[in-house]
Amino acid sequence: MNKKIRKIFQSNEPYIFLIIIALGIVVQVRSGQFFTGNNIVDLLSAMIVPGLFAIAEFMALIAGGIDVSFPALASLSAYATTKFLLDREYEGNVLLAFVIAILIGALLGAINGFFIGYLNLNAMIVTLGTASIFQGFMQGTLRANQLSVIPAGMKEFGTASFVTATNKVNGLSSILPYTFIILVLVCALMHFVLRYTIFGRGIYAIGGNALSAHTAGFNVKRTKFIMYIMIGVIASIGGICRVCMMQQCHPTNMLGMEMNIIAGVVLGGVALTGGAGTLTGCMLGTFLIILVQNSMILLGIPTTWSDVFVGLVIVIGVSLTALQASRPSRSRKKTAKEGA
Repeated sequence: MNKKIRKIFQSNEPYIFLIIIALGIVVQVRSGQFFTGNNIVDLLSAMIVPGLFAIAEFMALIAGGIDVSFPALASLSAYATTKFLLDREYEGNVLLAFVIAILIGALLGAINGFFIGYLNLNAMIVTLGTASIFQGFMQGTLRANQLSVIPAGMKEFGTASFVTATNKVNGLSSILPYTFIILVLVCALMHFVLRYTIFGRGIYAIGGNALSAHTAGFNVKRTKFIMYIMIGVIASIGGICRVCMMQQCHPTNMLGMEMNIIAGVVLGGVALTGGAGTLTGCMLGTFLIILVQNSMILLGIPTTWSDVFVGLVIVIGVSLTALQASRPSRSRKKTAKEGA
């Protein structure tokens, strides 16, 4: 039992969970509004798009790479899809929007996958370049501007309530849209893929040591190529969810999200060097970032301080990750000394 407890606390998840609970209690004491139904629903709703982006980034980091192009990729696929359907006065349901965005996202992800997987180029450099290309194509070729009207099917999907909660004190109501189910389904699917399939094991193996993964029989190039296609698909789904929830399509409002997303994933215990981390930690770390940002108003703290608090949380989280990673090496050194 003691070994199991020690193993649990060697990961970041319990610490992040305790920080979330502690922060929630602080906000509740200060405002009395944290553990209300509408605030919980607001937090879950705010988690939807960052959660999808975090799952995409999680895969890239686990494989020992990184992707900073997913906000531009999501923006381009969502804008192109919305504009295409508006120009054709589409009145059907939201399914076609997701299909078109997924196809675009897969194509754009394949571009990243080709350069990173088959040409073995640096993931950071490639995705920095493609982010500029995607953004430039959207704003230059497509002449992107804000679309204040979106197709009826997308609008209905974004306003449909999965859960509605009302605060009895102030009368404010909040809805949890059906896009939350998409987050849950994608998270469950990726958990299965990463934990129970050869492909998922290959991603972890490549992040640990690409040469060893190749020796073990994994096709490193093809695995990376397919992985970046999947990242493009998930990012595009997040982009469509964002448009549906906001009831409009703004071509640039997802740009710049990559730093907080990467911070949340790393905060959850995912190693920047690859090969280590869990989807549970990824979700907890991302939720903590969302919680810090959304709790500023309840605490009466100016939102201009948001970056400061997020930065502190990131430094603490990364320090915890480094501390956890150093423990095995210290144990090995101690064992070696005792053996000598």
